[in-house]
Amino acid sequence: MTATVQTRHAIHYSQSERMTGAEIRENFLIETLFVPGSLQAVYTHYDRMLVAGAMPTNGRLIVGDELAKLVGTDYLLERRELGLINIGGPGRVMADGTTYDLQSMDGLYLGQGKQEIVFESVDPTRPAKFYINSALAHAKLPSRIIAKSDAIENDLGDGATSNKRKLYQYLHPKVLPTCQLLMGLTRLETGSVWNTIPAHLHDRRMEAYLYFDLPENAFVVHLMGRPEATEHLIVRSEQAVLSPPWSIHCGAGTSAYAFIWSMAGDNQSFTDMDMVDMKSLR
Repeated sequence: MTATVQTRHAIHYSQSERMTGAEIRENFLIETLFVPGSLQAVYTHYDRMLVAGAMPTNGRLIVGDELAKLVGTDYLLERRELGLINIGGPGRVMADGTTYDLQSMDGLYLGQGKQEIVFESVDPTRPAKFYINSALAHAKLPSRIIAKSDAIENDLGDGATSNKRKLYQYLHPKVLPTCQLLMGLTRLETGSVWNTIPAHLHDRRMEAYLYFDLPENAFVVHLMGRPEATEHLIVRSEQAVLSPPWSIHCGAGTSAYAFIWSMAGDNQSFTDMDMVDMKSLR
């Protein structure tokens, strides 16, 4: 298996506010997650979240020593849990002898203690693309598929404010138990471009965003930073953003798009948000 691993250290806002645009991208943007026949992984110092992408083609991708070494255990999920959503073609995940078949937009939760994890595409010409998050776990919980139809669907926003969207909660206490990991998917409706508006903060949790289903020449302007000192990232399809607890996280695209959000930290209360007065943004 070809695997690329890297580490991102935590950044204080006093540091980010002195960074150049290139330095902001280097520290907060993950530009490459899906490489044919490879697993790309980024270990972050924000609540020890691991962000990864697996794109199996002609062969299987096996989670091996590279990721175990990255987190300092004998195997990746010795002290961790894992969630993923497949944004590519049909695929399957094998975990300790159990096979999970995943269609596009299906999710999977693997509980602490799973040792052998293998990724495979059903049709190499339409490879699966598994977007993966892993966080520290304190208990062994049951593994299971979360089909898109199992996720909690929420209608949010309004066309008049260009932010009409559907939010699907996959890893959520009302769907299944997890230790701390939350994951979901939001899809903007045609004609809407703004996500996560009005902006908010949650200092008790970090967040990661994977943007996808953007046309080749389209992009999202992702806003981050303190409300009074915002910064921005230009994000292309299938790139991810690390959002520190002190940062807002919202943006607007040049077309409709989708994104996967994930969170780790002190609680699992999705509504635990400190709303930002939109007049205070600078």
